[in-house]
Amino acid sequence: MAQGGDPELDELRRRRLRQLQDEQAGGGATAQAYAAQQAEMQRRESERAEILRRILSPEARERLARIRLAKPDVAASVEQQLISLAASGRLQRQVDDATLRALLERMMPEKREITITRR
Repeated sequence: MAQGGDPELDELRRRRLRQLQDEQAGGGATAQAYAAQQAEMQRRESERAEILRRILSPEARERLARIRLAKPDVAASVEQQLISLAASGRLQRQVDDATLRALLERMMPEKREITITRR
């Protein structure tokens, strides 16, 4: 189905195709509106993925994917910040793993030290 093979993107496409086929079987104006909304969301997500693919090194993409599994809100925040930096032209080169780690350290809230005293 895909040429270069991002498995996540392929899975999204398969789900979307299955969804469209189900909607065609059901028919109706609401189904068309829903399909249009889903298509727009899919288009935005693929644009976002393409931008991140261009601005992140493979190691940085892997790290961000692992973070997305553990903390989706942090990953979304980092992605949005990277996309806005790229759109404003403030990224001069591709973001490598070390740069991504530095960005994450600045964004992550500081952990509190918890001490337990037994008496």
